[in-house]
Amino acid sequence: MKTKVKEQYEAVVIELKGNVMGGEDTKNFNGLLHKLIDEGKKNVVVNLSEVKFMNSSGLGMLIGGLTTMKKANGNLKLARTTEKIESLLVITKLITIFDSYDSVEEAVQSFKN
Repeated sequence: MKTKVKEQYEAVVIELKGNVMGGEDTKNFNGLLHKLIDEGKKNVVVNLSEVKFMNSSGLGMLIGGLTTMKKANGNLKLARTTEKIESLLVITKLITIFDSYDSVEEAVQSFKN
């Protein structure tokens, strides 16, 4: 899994690319979130448009990320989920836990409300 980070207005956009399988990726992702929190950046959008596959450990990574941000009085929202990832979120009922948006712009705008 590769990550690309960029700031957009009131949020930090983390673009995930490849297969999200947990393991070392989870440690890196968690470390990145803690670094953002330390910098006072608590609004995170995870762009999933380039994710080809995600297993249960990958889902756990996202849940852990959401929990980390909520504990820091922030939030983590999903954007551009592929059909495959969307169905995974629906099957696991995680779609009810995450705020999910069709575009990164919509997700970023949602922090202003």
